Amino acid sequence: MTADDLHEFTLVVNGRPRELRVPARRLLSDALRHDLGLTGTHVGCEHGVCGCCTVLLDGEPVRSCLAFAVSVAGHEVTTVEGLAGPDGTLHPVQQAFAECHGLQCGFCTPGFVMAVCGLLADQPEPTEEQALEGISGNLCRCTGYQNILRAVHRAAELLAEQGDRP
Repeated sequence: MTADDLHEFTLVVNGRPRELRVPARRLLSDALRHDLGLTGTHVGCEHGVCGCCTVLLDGEPVRSCLAFAVSVAGHEVTTVEGLAGPDGTLHPVQQAFAECHGLQCGFCTPGFVMAVCGLLADQPEPTEEQALEGISGNLCRCTGYQNILRAVHRAAELLAEQGDRP
């Protein structure tokens, strides 16, 4: 590979402009993890099935293992690291997962948290069916999903109490 094979571009990650210089075929998940050091975005299946790599792209949940990094040039990406407050205060969705024991091994948790942020931005008070649909694209091998669903509803309550939206 030569320098000509690399693409330079800027994107906003967790509210900060970031410069990248990567090959055209570098996946967004790999750019986040390896080039920017944001290892909260997990890679599971590498086929877009498991949802572990879910991030928000301009506020919408996307599978970062299915997007080339160069394709998001000029866009805004939010990872799980970008949710907590500057003082480390958990985002309401993160807090709800902790309160409701919506995680066990934790590998899938960042993807679920990001998917739930996207869901609650569109459906601030989701029904049980909407909550199920909202997490249906993410797989967990540990929890049985009941506590994750509780976390969805608890996060909606916390956001409503704070007057926030994800």
